[in-house]
Amino acid sequence: MTTPLGPTRILIADDQEDVRSGFRLILGSQPDMTVVGEAADGLTAVDLARTLRPDLILADIRMPSLDGLELTRRLAGPGIPDPMRVLVVTTFDHDDYVRTALHDGACGFLLKRSGPGLLIEGVRAAMAGDILISPQITVRLLQTLAPAPAAPTALSPLTARENEIARLVADGLTNAEIGERLFISAGTAKTHIANVQAKLKARNRVGIAAWAWENGLAGPVPRE
Repeated sequence: MTTPLGPTRILIADDQEDVRSGFRLILGSQPDMTVVGEAADGLTAVDLARTLRPDLILADIRMPSLDGLELTRRLAGPGIPDPMRVLVVTTFDHDDYVRTALHDGACGFLLKRSGPGLLIEGVRAAMAGDILISPQITVRLLQTLAPAPAAPTALSPLTARENEIARLVADGLTNAEIGERLFISAGTAKTHIANVQAKLKARNRVGIAAWAWENGLAGPVPRE
């Protein structure tokens, strides 16, 4: 995978025309992104990806002929000699889907309801070599992947405000929700999260949340 010199070239794979249209408008509004193709089913998406060689494929999970998980495996999975970037964007956030997609090379897993801001952020994160997962998934994912919360660490590298930011990230809040909770703008919340990520050397929000769990700032959400 290489970093493009011009705008990020994106292929959209989703069986719903209105979703493809919405994504095209959102991504096309960004000066560093351009949509180069669309596909309404998985097999067509794989063929177009191999022909067009986009920088990134946005793939839904459930599509005719070939689902997004198999598409991810064929284009980005283990053993693929020239893997491509696949960002899964779906309404289905089942644990098995998340684990399978990430295991097979997906560079992120976003929920459609997360909004246009996170979609744009997910594309840029993928192109930077990072993995972005929707905040709504973070808490549940950590309940199965993270170790049990430990006693709070006396020497935190974070300020008191940054500790609070890390706790809210671990609770699965979006930038906008963190801003509302702390009476700051979503942009300021994003800046705080970037600072926390840099101090903790975390790759993404899941890394921040894992640190918060390990240091007793957050814990499991009771299951209903």
